[in-house]
Formats: sequence, C-alpha cells, structure tokens
Amino acid sequence: MKQVESNMGTTNARRRKSYLTIAGNVVFYALIAFILFGTDAKPWILRQLASAGLFRAEINEEVVNPPSGVLTLSYAGIDGNPVSLEAGKGKVIFINFWASWCPPCLAEMPSLDELYQKYKNDNRIVFLFINEDEETEKGKNYLERKGYQIPFMTRTGTVSEELFSGTLPTTVILNKEGAIVMNKEGLADYTSKRFIRELEVLIHSK
Repeated sequence: MKQVESNMGTTNARRRKSYLTIAGNVVFYALIAFILFGTDAKPWILRQLASAGLFRAEINEEVVNPPSGVLTLSYAGIDGNPVSLEAGKGKVIFINFWASWCPPCLAEMPSLDELYQKYKNDNRIVFLFINEDEETEKGKNYLERKGYQIPFMTRTGTVSEELFSGTLPTTVILNKEGAIVMNKEGLADYTSKRFIRELEVLIHSK
C-alpha cells in the first residue's frame, strides 16, 4: 500500500512539474508576443494557458437549482425573433455569455466554435451564445471576420442571476431536467478530453 501511495505521489509530482514547465514556456513566449503585438496578444496568451490545462471546465455531479425553481433567459437569434429558455426543455442546454471587447472571451472562442461544430447537428443539445456588446454589430463583425460558425444571439429580456451575474465570459450548462450542472466564470478550454467525456455523459442521459 505504501508503495502504491508513493507511486501516486510521484506521478502527481511529475504532473505538477509538467504543468509548471508548460506554463513557464507559455509565459516566456507570451511576454515576447505582448512586447511585439501589445494588447492584441492577450487572447492568444490566455488561449495558450487554457490549452496547457490551467483553466478547466468541469461539469458538477451535484445539480444547482434557483430558490424559485425557475430559470429565465429571453434571447433572440440573428432574425431578431425572441425565444425563451423553455424552447430547450428536455435537452442539454449550453449557454455562453461573451463580448468582442473581452480578451478571455476571445481566447476561448476557438474551442467554443470547435465544440459547436462537433455537436451542432445533435438534437439532444442546444447551444446559446449570448453576445453582450452594447453595439451588436461589433459582435457580428467579429464572428464574420474570424469565420466562426457559432450562432449570434442577444438577450431580449431578464436573465436569472444563477445563470449570469455580469462576469464575462460565463458559461452555463443545464441538464435535461433544467438544473444547472456547470456555471463557469472566466475562460476555459471546451475541447479537453475530460470535458468532452463529461458532456457526453449528459447528452446520453435519459
């Protein structure tokens, strides 16, 4: 038993050392990029840190429900027609709040776009990408310029504080019963093997 514990300790130590080495390399190149490109390098720097595993998205085993038992979010797609959260009832709902002026939002956008393309034809999951730019054209132009396929959406009414308190980016996942199983404030990598595995469990649940 002691030998097993010793081996586990050694493995964890190596893993921590690996993360530190990766982070050190990222910081070094990030500083160079920042010097060369200024603020435009911020999303790239954050993206590298997320890819190194420093910002994780984890789906909780314990669900969270609001005191009232009701979550509200009114939104509209590119056509401007209002839709409510009820439209996704019985499905996994993936919600991301973002803005084009937010470096952490832009840093995680490639992984969000990749995730969306992976599951966009799966009718068991609904994606809501809610843009928080004051001038919506800025958000639309950003997606078009980058060639991202995620659908452009905006809020049209109130939103429950349990879903969004104002921090950008914020990503929330609801299970098929409508309960919150993840509320992540700040950037993350949504293409990691661990996250995809956890999301698959939700999608295939009855």
